[in-house]
Amino acid sequence: MCRNIRKLRSPERQPTQDELKDAARQFVRKITGFQKPSQKNSEAFEEAVLNIVDVTGALFEKIHISKPETE
Repeated sequence: MCRNIRKLRSPERQPTQDELKDAARQFVRKITGFQKPSQKNSEAFEEAVLNIVDVTGALFEKIHISKPETE
């Protein structure tokens, strides 16, 4: 399992829904220790992923990212 979650912040654009979902899934995998949850845990796993996507999307809508100055 990857140890680092990829940075999604960019001055050029907002992250896509797919990028948010991939990062959320990677985060939930990391904190639960499940690469693929069992059928019993799959609903809770997917619910956590979607909740993180919602919260992260809201964060990116609210933060201001400065564009680098050009010379």
